[in-house]
Amino acid sequence: MRKVVVLGGGHSKFCFNSPKTSVEMLSEVAMDAIIESNLTPKDIQAINVGNVLGDFSEGQGMVQSFFANDIGCFNVPANRFEAACASGSIAIRDAFIWVASGYYDIVLVGGVERATAMGTPLATRTFAMYGDSRYEYPAGFTFPAAFALLAHLYSDKYKIPLPRLKEMMATVSVQSHEYGILNPNAQIQKLLTQADVLNSFMVTTPIQLQDACPFSDGAAAIVLASEDAAKKLTDKPVYIKGVGQASSGKLSSQYRYLPRLRARELAAEQAYKMAGLTPRDIDVCELHDCFSIAALIAAEGLGFFEYGTAGEAWERGETRLGGKIPINMSGGLKSKGHPVAATGLSQAYELTRQLRGQMVDQGRQVDGAKYALQDTLGGDGVLVSIIYANQ
Repeated sequence: MRKVVVLGGGHSKFCFNSPKTSVEMLSEVAMDAIIESNLTPKDIQAINVGNVLGDFSEGQGMVQSFFANDIGCFNVPANRFEAACASGSIAIRDAFIWVASGYYDIVLVGGVERATAMGTPLATRTFAMYGDSRYEYPAGFTFPAAFALLAHLYSDKYKIPLPRLKEMMATVSVQSHEYGILNPNAQIQKLLTQADVLNSFMVTTPIQLQDACPFSDGAAAIVLASEDAAKKLTDKPVYIKGVGQASSGKLSSQYRYLPRLRARELAAEQAYKMAGLTPRDIDVCELHDCFSIAALIAAEGLGFFEYGTAGEAWERGETRLGGKIPINMSGGLKSKGHPVAATGLSQAYELTRQLRGQMVDQGRQVDGAKYALQDTLGGDGVLVSIIYANQ
């Protein structure tokens, strides 16, 4: 396989109620990515786009074709990917395979969502479709309920009293907002205290409002290229060193393994093996913290901490800038925001800039970062891991 390089990127500000359509948002960040890559639209050979909710939020399907035409990528093959929150990340993985195989030299990958246009009731119902709508949704089992269940299972399995676990979960949210206020693209730029989290509205025990990320409007994009093509275009290449993806079914079929997510562990193992690395080699990570308990489960599943110990690691500062493994220096989904299919592209954008040392001015640069890991969860169990390196 050929080596694959991330060239340029583009990223909108994540927000509530964007006045722009998905096609407009995606067109803007895609052009930013193309220009930063020292390319023109005519150089793009294929396009992958993650988009989940466009049909419901705007009555707009085929986002990939309309935006491609608008930016001047005429007649370029454009594909749409859907795997709930992991849609953008599987679009990246697929593009990596195309370039690594030699079929294409330059592929544009984007993700976009206008999720807040639906309002909370419709968004809740629509997003519940990405669990098992045959058995879970009719029982009132939406994603806040799923992660509340995982929190109870985590508390029981690792013998952590639920009030104590909630304190650990609150630490995750507090840290995310500390870095989110430094990110100009973040949706919620506001500091939180542990009391703010623990006194917030109870959504479903023990998940409270400030344990949960917001839905967001926004878009992000990157350009992937073969190493030979990239040599002519950038003097700061960031390589995709390893990719992994695994899937599982409804949560009830995973009961013997929960609260761990086996698909995550398998996806991470694939990525580590391809990259020739271990969790100890990773310098910075962007992981899927849709709920605070999800961050603890993810950090353990990726191999950064022993099972049942991630909460204490957060409290000790091991996930902060300068800690053992800085996690979500962007603010994560909790503070930066979660425009569903754009989240994977946002993670990629953030990590490539970390590896190029471009976050110094924002006060959230991981010093000397060489290897970065992206973790994205979709629905009940599509997991994607991508490892980046600047060497």
